[in-house]
Amino acid sequence: MAKQDYYELLGVQRGSSADELKKAYRKLAMQYHPDRNPGDQEAERKFKEINEAYEVLKDDQKRAAYDQFGHAAFEGGGGRGPGDFDFSGSFSDIFESFFGDIMGGGRRGGGGPSGAQRGADLRYNLEVTLEEAFGGKQAKIKVPTSVACDSCNGSGAAANSKPIACPTCQGRGKVRAQQGFFTIERTCPSCNGAGRIIENPCKECGGAGQVHREKTLQVQIPPGVEDGTRIRVSGEGEAGFRGGPPGDLYIFLSVAPHRLFKREGMHLYCRVPFKMTTAALGGVIEVPTIDGGRAKVTIPPGTQTGKQFRLKGKGMPALQGAGTGDLYVLANVETPVNLSKRQRELLEEFESAGGDDTSPETSGFFARVKEMWDGMKG
Repeated sequence: MAKQDYYELLGVQRGSSADELKKAYRKLAMQYHPDRNPGDQEAERKFKEINEAYEVLKDDQKRAAYDQFGHAAFEGGGGRGPGDFDFSGSFSDIFESFFGDIMGGGRRGGGGPSGAQRGADLRYNLEVTLEEAFGGKQAKIKVPTSVACDSCNGSGAAANSKPIACPTCQGRGKVRAQQGFFTIERTCPSCNGAGRIIENPCKECGGAGQVHREKTLQVQIPPGVEDGTRIRVSGEGEAGFRGGPPGDLYIFLSVAPHRLFKREGMHLYCRVPFKMTTAALGGVIEVPTIDGGRAKVTIPPGTQTGKQFRLKGKGMPALQGAGTGDLYVLANVETPVNLSKRQRELLEEFESAGGDDTSPETSGFFARVKEMWDGMKG
């Protein structure tokens, strides 16, 4: 009986792509697999035929020969017939494509030791002063970490030796077992997933390829950092395992509270006390700025506690250099204490000579209180 055309068997066109071929094959293989059709001789025959077709068409050279010569390209011992086709290897392709991602990542290529792992990232907490956050600084930090062993250059093998591919998994790090309808993949028990075995381990690191050490680094803290700012230092984390790349170092910054300034974003606030006479008569006071300088603030007569004076551009710089905040001076009028006899006499004279016009807020408040009480009586 003449063989059916391979493209017709799979239900695809002659110009179909590799992905289209695989998709069609997977669908038919699942439909006709003997485990899903126990005792059905026709399904088993059909399954072997579609596997034979896919085995030829998925190979570019075989497909080219088939497109030119048809089935004759594989007659005379050059190809497999439906009766002697071994489908176990091809059928595993189906489950690798279905379950590869779930089981830890698709199909592996053959050969070559595996198991290289990226080093762990590290976190370092660093506190800076508000002045340092304003101007930036060069910080010197010491980080306990794992670094590549100098004796073996991180390989884990002693001098004049090198790791060998694991004979159990042939360097893949995983072993597979066919259990009926499923292909089970697990970590190789001989190398614990490394894909290689160190027969002569380095005495310095015991074969780990890493040693613990305190590393000193110079880190640039940019101006404008805030609480929670994270700085990433690439490649300064723990050393990679089995030749893998190192991790990164993440520096988390906190800004210490300041004794004079309170920070809100890019703006600074400074609560400045001054004398009652200055508040009443007016005057000029000097206030500190975060850069260590001084600024003059003119206090108008009659200034009350809580009034704000804005000093533009005297706040914190933006982290990315886009502008500068302001400094807000909060007035705090101080009531005199520890009065001398003469000072008390002067204040008493002031009180006797005063009127409602000198304290309008006080007079207005108690006038409203009196109205409330009178209303309650009525």
